[in-house]
Amino acid sequence: MGGDRVEEAVAGCVALLRTVAERDWAGVPAGRLEWSCATTAFHIAEDLVAYAAQLAGQAQNGYVPFEITLDEGTDNAGIVEVIEATGALLAAAVRTAPREARGFHPYPFRSANREGFAAMGVAEVLLHTQDIAEGLGVAYEPAAELAEYVLTGLFPHVQPGQDHWRTLLWATGRGDLPGRAPVTQWRWNNNLVIDAERLTLQGVTPAAAADLAAGGDGGFEWLGDGPFEGTREAAGMVLKAYEGGVHRPEFGLFALVRRADGLAVGGMGFHGAPDEEGRAEVGYDLVEAARGNGYATEALQALSEWALARDDVHALCATIDTANAPSQRVIARAGFTRASVEDERTAHVQHDDTDGELRLYVRRAEAL
Repeated sequence: MGGDRVEEAVAGCVALLRTVAERDWAGVPAGRLEWSCATTAFHIAEDLVAYAAQLAGQAQNGYVPFEITLDEGTDNAGIVEVIEATGALLAAAVRTAPREARGFHPYPFRSANREGFAAMGVAEVLLHTQDIAEGLGVAYEPAAELAEYVLTGLFPHVQPGQDHWRTLLWATGRGDLPGRAPVTQWRWNNNLVIDAERLTLQGVTPAAAADLAAGGDGGFEWLGDGPFEGTREAAGMVLKAYEGGVHRPEFGLFALVRRADGLAVGGMGFHGAPDEEGRAEVGYDLVEAARGNGYATEALQALSEWALARDDVHALCATIDTANAPSQRVIARAGFTRASVEDERTAHVQHDDTDGELRLYVRRAEAL
């Protein structure tokens, strides 16, 4: 899907630009940018080929050190050809990259996967085509599905609106939305990945969460008959938070992916952002075929250490049924201890609807 989206976005861009190729691009500012329309068009091509190189080469510590240049005398029609060609390169890189391939990108977690690079490429094309169109005084509006693709992949912190294109323009400081303050500074968000020894904890975007909640695989290849039902329920929570405008991607759902074979073996994450006291609740599950290998303990230790190193998290908690002995062993090995009765009352832990009871376990920052 990512390669298709890149091709669709580029096709719309070049179709529009070819209709205005005889106009003056070099002397006209591109919308609200300081760049000219010609510079902005070339920038689209630069980004497309750079993203293709980052993904294909799986660069880890910085940008691949190269630049592209235009031949002397290249006209506007020639720039459009370069956009078309570099778009094809990115689409091909997305389609051929391994599922677990990641490359360096600085914002905000210093890497992106193939879906991330595809979404960034689409974003560059859509937004800068709009800048050029605005500068030249021509109409441009891409398919709503393309704008939605960018929003659900790169703007998980932005509440979606009824008009995806207008929402994307607002989120990037290019327009207004009724009831929302103007945006003057912005960054997109690629998914967060937390490393563990045998696993990676890969952040689930709203797009992936919607697919998981609907019964899909979320873009992951699962072990056995996964994902387990708890992961689908957690994906629904992510989607609800996103639609409500309160989702914080670093406190969402993570897929637990084995390094050895790239298979997802479970889900783990937070029930929401930390409260005013800096406390966040965690939850997790594994597909049945992955249980008994220590994966949940390893992942929970990594997630806990990452969270408790933050200034806004002072304690993590989890509620576990007294009849769930395996989960109790996981939580204990991950450094959590049974909370006091008073803490349980404060957290409003009550009897479960099952035969057992829920008990509260806590791990605090000072335990590190």
